[in-house]
Amino acid sequence: MPTSAIDAPGRYPAGEAELAAFRQTVKEHYREQGRTLPWRETFDPYAILVSEIMLQQTQVDRVRDKYREFLAAFPSFHDLARAELSSVLSLWQGLGYNRRAVALRQCAVAVVERFGGTLPNDINDLQSLPGIGPYTARAVAAFAFGEPTPFIETNIRSVFIHHFFADQEQVHDSDLLPLIEITLDRDNPRDWYYALMDYGTMLKKSGANPGRRSAHHAIQSPFRGSNREQRSLLLKLILASPGISSAQLIESVPAKGNNLLKNLRQLKQEGFIREHDDKYWICS
Repeated sequence: MPTSAIDAPGRYPAGEAELAAFRQTVKEHYREQGRTLPWRETFDPYAILVSEIMLQQTQVDRVRDKYREFLAAFPSFHDLARAELSSVLSLWQGLGYNRRAVALRQCAVAVVERFGGTLPNDINDLQSLPGIGPYTARAVAAFAFGEPTPFIETNIRSVFIHHFFADQEQVHDSDLLPLIEITLDRDNPRDWYYALMDYGTMLKKSGANPGRRSAHHAIQSPFRGSNREQRSLLLKLILASPGISSAQLIESVPAKGNNLLKNLRQLKQEGFIREHDDKYWICS
């Protein structure tokens, strides 16, 4: 069985000196090379939630401009809740994973209906909202409300594997969480997590990605030629030509018709599109 830097509750073989040196290394890198990102310039819970949803499985550089455009078009939960889904999806084009846009709009509706348009700071309340899972709830709690709660994302995972599990493979998040909790800056969790993420980004660029030694590491399948690409193309065509027929879609999308029709049915079931007389529109 692999050994971690913590081998029993309350015992830290790495030693407090090593933990202190680790904190110092991460903070120094952040002071010298920390990234300037638009969602780090605000404490608005809505804007921070939008950034967290956009950043899921999407590179930072692709999010920057879309983030500003999205907030300009939908500056609050109230604005997003009453927006047409077609408008939301149109602006979302280029980010991929359109389910996130649908879930974000559903989340806005729930926040308005259940919390008067104010995002709650309680993690359980956050997780009860559409599109918000355990990671997003804790990230928003830390970045928007300063809650010192431990969580893991890909860059944070890379940092702790690099520093405390240098010779191990298949490292589990359960091995990392005790270290993440004990090193957490409880006075300023927001900047500490930003520092960890930037340090992790640097590690990935400077050599072999430590995150590949995680038991949770998965290689994303190529987008080109995938089912995800076909779904994206279908939505793009329906957005551009409301009322388009399935025959027209089959002519326009390079794929087998049966698979295309299956995707249309799934998009309809998932609340993306509606159909009448074999013609398709984005749901309102």
